[in-house]
Amino acid sequence: MLKNITLSADERLIFKARKKAQSEHTTLNARFRQWLDRYTASNIDKEYSSLMDQLSYAKPSGRYSRDELNER
Repeated sequence: MLKNITLSADERLIFKARKKAQSEHTTLNARFRQWLDRYTASNIDKEYSSLMDQLSYAKPSGRYSRDELNER
């Protein structure tokens, strides 16, 4: 279920954002929903970064050949 919210922004900024969204064949509301989804998922990005930092010791030593990649 979608819920309405009210935001405040400079009128010129809203106008420019609507024009840009229109040029991308979407709406400002759709772009805001996408942004909100990414914003709330940012913790996942931090957790991923933390995991990659913990695994930083595991670095490939170089490029592998096709045969090496397909070895089992």
